[in-house]
Parts: sequence; structure tokens; C-alpha cells
Amino acid sequence: MYCRPIAVDLFSGAGGLSLGFEQAGFDVVAAVEVDPIHCATHKFNFPECTVIPRSVEALTGLDIRKASGIGCKPVDLVFGGPPCQGFSLIGKRALDDPRNNLVRHFLRLVTELSASYFLFENVKGLTLGRHRQFLQELVSEFSRAGYRIRLPWRVLNAAQYGVPQNRERLFIMGAKSGLPLPNYPDAITMPCGKKFAMTLFPSGPSCRDALGDIPDAERFPELAVDDSVIADAWGTPSPYAAGLRCIAPDAWHFGHPRIWEPRRLTSSATTKHTDISRRRFANTKSGEVEPISRFFRLDADGICNTLRAGTDSSRGAFTSPRPIHYEYNRCITVREMARLHGFPDWFRFHRTKWHGARQVGNSVPPPLARMLAAQYIAAMGNVGQRPDVDIELGDPLLLGLDMSAAARFWGVDVTIGKRDRKSGARKRSQADTEAGIGLARGI
Repeated sequence: MYCRPIAVDLFSGAGGLSLGFEQAGFDVVAAVEVDPIHCATHKFNFPECTVIPRSVEALTGLDIRKASGIGCKPVDLVFGGPPCQGFSLIGKRALDDPRNNLVRHFLRLVTELSASYFLFENVKGLTLGRHRQFLQELVSEFSRAGYRIRLPWRVLNAAQYGVPQNRERLFIMGAKSGLPLPNYPDAITMPCGKKFAMTLFPSGPSCRDALGDIPDAERFPELAVDDSVIADAWGTPSPYAAGLRCIAPDAWHFGHPRIWEPRRLTSSATTKHTDISRRRFANTKSGEVEPISRFFRLDADGICNTLRAGTDSSRGAFTSPRPIHYEYNRCITVREMARLHGFPDWFRFHRTKWHGARQVGNSVPPPLARMLAAQYIAAMGNVGQRPDVDIELGDPLLLGLDMSAAARFWGVDVTIGKRDRKSGARKRSQADTEAGIGLARGI
């Protein structure tokens, strides 16, 4: 009987890589993430995946096997994007720099789990200047551990893989010695406006393709105090949007279909802009930057600039600017960010704009992750297997926990500072928070 290959997600965040690999035919059995709010969001969207709310620094391969219940089963793949700075200290190896400690633990867990394959994801900057020393050392360490690397390593732009966003990330693909190495996926689209290459690739989806069918969030007063509402006034979707609304053929790919309410517009809390800000937005042309806020205005017929995560509270809790909508004089919602990132509409994020935008900006676009994952499936000699069981999503209360409540829910210490909500971010009622903590344990 054919079994879907098993994967483990390290530094999972909300689950962009998890989703792409599930859609390609993997069963992601464990997700390791230190931020308890991200853990709760991952658990909502992947209720059958074991979430391990711990740092990799104090985690062993045996811990992951026990927690996920896979026992001695072979682990086919470990993937993740460990935060790192990539600087070397004078006279020392870059991997010995304590600022790169999480990368060393990524390597350690790949070997402790004896994974057949791995995928390392990180920022493009690691390929430049003296950062290259870091990558060369990483390749050497994997070689000593018995792994081969697909060289040269490559930086991939999501805009060339069917995503309406200019987003470049480094990916390093590896396999145990003796196993076939996966190939990098070929580009399938060219970003809108790159007419010089239209003979090579079809044009990818535009911002209008991604957002044109979504009802304007400001039409719903409920979204001033909540992040979701039943909306019947959906427009006609483009082929790209139809896939994310799960009404296109093969929209679920090889992933588990989720049971959800397609009419519900989620992750769409609105932002209260001043009249002055709206006038500035109105005077900003498509594809240009508003000079005061430095917000980029989307071009309906172009693609989005790189959506960034901002910083967590330990680094100042700076909010990364969300672009201005191409049609409306407001910043885009988290749901609109998610569309520009390739997340399907059933996938939900933390109900606050700050956490939700951070979760989108920190993630790998699922369509790109899916195409990378398909290369591993091919290298293993497998074919995707469609699951025949639909999955209920988790309890929506998971999406509303603040840092303290999420830490208590998972039974961990708060490792990330609480945000100073001077910006007026919505707070959940104490009753809702305590109800969230009281959700059934054992998830």
C-alpha cells in the first residue's frame, strides 16, 4: 500500500512551507515553532499535525519522533528557514558564530532524524559578499554528515512561479549520499511588465487577478471590530483567484481538503486611516511610493512588492508597511496580503493585523513551496496521492490568543516580549481569552 512521504517542518511559523509540501503530497507530521502565537495559528490550519512549541536548541530528533508519534518510521524530508545573520567573526568560522546557532541546530536535527532529504530556506543576502563563506561552510558540514547538495544553490523569485509578488529567497536542496538529488523547479511565469521575456514564459497573475473578486472590507462595519464576516458580494474570480477560493479544478492539489465556509471573508480587519492619509493615498499613482508613509501603491496590472514581516516585540515591534490597494485609498487587509502570497482563502491567520501581517510576511509563498516539494516527490520516485478524508479546521479561538494566553495554552514560558498596543490594536475580551486557554489540550 502506498504511503505519503513524511516531512518535519522546523521554524514553521504559520505554515507556508507546510502547506506547499502538503499540497505536493507530503504528510507534515510535526511543526517546530518557538512563538506560541504562530503555534496556535499553525494548529488551527493543520489540526492533525503535531505542533512542538519549543526552540530547536533544546530539542532532539528523538523528542520530535516521540511527540509526533512516528516512532522509528523513516523521515523522508526536513525543511525550514532558520533565522541567521551569516556574519563570521574574525579568525573564526561563520558557523561557530553564536548568531548562527539556529542554523547549526537545523543541521543537527536533520542528521539526528536521519532524514533522506532536506530543504534549507533563507534570505537572498546570504549569497552575497562575505556571507558566502557561511554557505560554503554549511555545504561542507552537510557533506561531512553524509549529504550531497544540489549546486549551484539558487535564489528563486516567487513571481516566476505563479505568485503575483516580487519575492526572492535562497533555497538549498540536499539528499543523503546515494539518493537522487532533486532539481530546482523551472520557472513557469514571468512577472507582469517583463515583456522582453514573454516569448519564454506566459505572464503571471497580476494584483487585479489576485484581489479583484474580494469584496471591499470597508463595506462591512463588523470588520472594524472583528476580522471576519459572511459576505455574499464576491466578484467573478480570475483563474488564479478561483484556485485560492478552491472552486477551480484541482484546487486542493494533493493536500487534504478542509471543511470551511467559502462565503466567510476572513483575516480582513479594517484599518482606520485619517482623512489626510487617504488624500495622500489618493494622490499616489499606481506602482509608486507615497512619499510620507513610504507605502507602495499596488499596480492593478503589475505585481506586488515584497511583503515583509516587520519585527517581533523583542526587536521593537515595528510594523512592516502594507501596500496601498490599487483601487481603494487604504492599505490592503491581511487576507489581501495572503492572496498576493498564494494562500488559499480557507487558510486563516491571527485575528490582529499586526500578527496576521507578520505571519504572511514571514512565510514562503505556498505555490513556490509546492513546486519545490514536487521536485522531492519526483526524486523519490513517487507520485502524488490524493487523500480521501476531509479535515475540520481547528477552533477559531486559537486565532485570537495574545502572547500570554497562547503561552499558557501551550504550557510554555513567554519567550517573546509582549507588544505595546499603543496603535489601538484590538483586544479580545477576557472571557474569550480564558476560553481559548481552556480549549482541549492534547493538540
